[in-house]
This record gives sequence, structure tokens and C-alpha cells, in this order.
Amino acid sequence: MRTTPRQARRSPLGRAYGEQLAAHPAVGDPTAAARDSAALTLAYRGRFLPGPAFLSDTERRSVAQDLHTLHGLLRSLPERVFGGSLTALADAVGLNPHQAALITRSARTGSLLPLGRADLYHDGTAFQLLEFNITSALGGFENADLNRAMLAYPPLREFVARHGLRYRDTLGCMVRTMSAECAAALPADRPPVVAVVDTEENFSVVGPRLAVLAEGLADHGIEGIACHLGQFTYPQGRPTVAGRAVDVVFRYFLVEDLTDPAATAPLEPLLVAAEQGRVGLFSRLDAELYGNKGTLAMLSDDRHRDLFDADERACVERLLPWTRYVRARGTDPGGSDVDLPAYARARQTELILKPTLLHGGSGIVAGWEVDAAEWAARLASAVDGPYVLQRRVRPAAEPFPDGAGGLLDLYLNWGIYLADPDVVGEDGYAGCFVRASTDPAVGVVSMAGGARVGCAFHG
Repeated sequence: MRTTPRQARRSPLGRAYGEQLAAHPAVGDPTAAARDSAALTLAYRGRFLPGPAFLSDTERRSVAQDLHTLHGLLRSLPERVFGGSLTALADAVGLNPHQAALITRSARTGSLLPLGRADLYHDGTAFQLLEFNITSALGGFENADLNRAMLAYPPLREFVARHGLRYRDTLGCMVRTMSAECAAALPADRPPVVAVVDTEENFSVVGPRLAVLAEGLADHGIEGIACHLGQFTYPQGRPTVAGRAVDVVFRYFLVEDLTDPAATAPLEPLLVAAEQGRVGLFSRLDAELYGNKGTLAMLSDDRHRDLFDADERACVERLLPWTRYVRARGTDPGGSDVDLPAYARARQTELILKPTLLHGGSGIVAGWEVDAAEWAARLASAVDGPYVLQRRVRPAAEPFPDGAGGLLDLYLNWGIYLADPDVVGEDGYAGCFVRASTDPAVGVVSMAGGARVGCAFHG
């Protein structure tokens, strides 16, 4: 499918790259170097896009600024909406009392700097935020390796050099954030020992990829170890694994993994060690409280409009599609009070139902992908539960080389990383990777749904 002029306007660089390949056909596989990388193949199963995505400098700066504003609003919700209570916010987004207690304890240790990955669609006019993953457990951390691998393809390397394009090293930005958050735990006389840690259950699946992350830390002067919570021992109260005392725990387990007190018993001595200053914890457990989909519904909710100033409201309206908790009553996009389930049934093809606590597309129901009976049943079971409704965003087509001298229309989920500008420099933009589908009516562009993966260059 060739890209139409309207669709091409968002990415003039993408169209220019396709035209370069058409005018000067090149031999070779642009993804060959990526396929030769064991780490990238492990992460993405060889499903690589034939070219990168492109962001103009103006787009990059604009979306980074909006995401920083939104991040600040999310962090301010306990004070603005709940009288400063983290526990009340945790309850409102659907966490159980055990999870809320863990979050409250963790929030009393160390600091929490901006770090996250926003998942966005571009509708042809602007970026629209689908969710904001605020945590240390960010997928796609290998994206700079993908940039470097793609630059092994001579036509792309020449194009990037001619247009003065760049990319950010996301893992480097994460490491700098970790070092700033956990500065008190870092030794001054030797390289720090950092354990990349998940639960025992999760580690049986993701352990090889976390080992890649641990190995990548060596490029940043860190001794990395990949392990699960059950592998720690605590001589003199300090977490130790494989005979090595750990300075910082790089957390890859999520709050959604911590629902059962018995199952999370191995976490208790780690939290005690963090509370006593014996180890740094990156990032604190309360990070995900702010990145919960329910908090996006709070920003979107008309009842909270008066809590934000004009510039803050404009940012929310610009970046965030209409999002509401699934309740018996709510407000429509015009602010009118409505029977929310009835409103959602009548607009099934324009809405998507999401659980607030899960990630990776789990539990999401796109109204346009199910019949009316299933949609009604899912809505009914979601009322008063930890679910939100969000307005459907239709991603615009993006031009990619089709390998035959033309351009292929693909539909992207943009994963844009954000960090503290004071820590990583510039405007806090910390890199990007994209997942792509050939389906214009896609519900969720994800690896689980068969998406292909690519990197991004910016002006």
C-alpha cells in the first residue's frame, strides 16, 4: 500500500528515506546486523522493521514538554485530590491493602526522579497518550542497540549523516537516573554492584533478557547481576547474591506482582534493607502508582478541572484522550452527566476498555473487535471495578520502505522515554522505540499481537 500525501506529512523524513531507496536501490538486508545480535533477537524474536521511524526536532521537544507536564500532574495527585494520602490514591486506582502498605513504606526511602515510557499513537495531527509506564521496569531498553545495528546498513547511515539525525541511549539515561536516585548507596572506591531483580516466577520467563540488561550495565562502569528475589541472602542485613554484596537493586518486578503477602515474603527483607539505607532501590514501589491507568482517568475527569491551571488543563486536553473510570454515572467529552455504561454501549466502536493494574495489553477489550453482547457483558462486569474507558485513537499511517522501491503503510505505537532533564540533559527526552502493525483498525499494537519493532532517529 502506498502512502497518501496526507499520511506522509507527519513524517517527511520517512518519505524522503523511502524516496532515496527508490532512486538508489541498494542490495542487502537492512535488518541483517540486528538479526546477528543475540541480545536483539532474544528481545524481539527477529521481528524487525526494515527502517527506522523519524521524529522532527519540533515534535520531539513538544511531546517531551507535554509529557513532563503530565508527569508532574500525576505526581501531584495525592496532594491535589487526596489530601496528601498515598494510601487513598492506591485504593482509588484498585490496589489492595497489602500493595498499598508496601507502596507507602517504599515512598519513605530515597528519592524518585522522573523516568518512564509513554505509549502513544499519532493520529496525523498530534500524539495521543495511551498509557504512561512510570517505573524502572521498562521494556525496550535495548533500543539504542537497534539504532546502532540499523546504522550498519549503508543507505541509512548516509541518510542519517546527511540530515544530521541522532538518537538517545535509553539504557544510559536509565543508569544516570538510577545513579542520581541511589547516590547515597554507591561506593566511591569501586564499581557499584547492581542486581537486576524480578520475582522468582517472572524470572523463569524473563531471566535471559534481564541477564542481557545486567551485562549491558558493564558499558556504564557497573557490575551487573541478574537474579530473583529468592536468591538473596542478608548477612548483616545487606542483600547478597552469589557471594556479592549488592549496592543497588534495579527493580523489574511490578506492584501488580505483589498482591499476596505470602508470595511476597522474599521482598520483606529487601524493603527493610532499603529502609535502613543498606541498599538502594531503583525505582521505589510508588513509581507505578503514578503510572496507573486510573490516574490518567483522574486527570481527564471533569470533576478535577478546577484543580489545574489553564496551561495544565490545555496539556491534558492536548495529550490525553477522554478517559473515565467505569462507573454508573460519568461525564461525556462535552462535560454532560450521563449513564456511562449506556453511553459506552451506544459508542462501542469508538471506545476501548482497560484494566488499571495490568500491562502489556493484558485484559484490554477494544469495542470494535467484539460483538455487542460481549461488549455489554464486559462493561457490566467492569462497573465500579479497576477499569477505565478510553476514547479510541486511530493511528495515522507512517511510511516505511517496502523492499521493492515503494512505501508501506504501517501503524505505530510510539514508546517515548522520559527522564529528568537535570540528570540526562536536553529536555529529558530519553529515546524511543516503535512497534508497528499493518492493520489500520488495530486495537493494541504490541509484541504479543505480532507487532514488528523498530528504532527512531530525531532531528
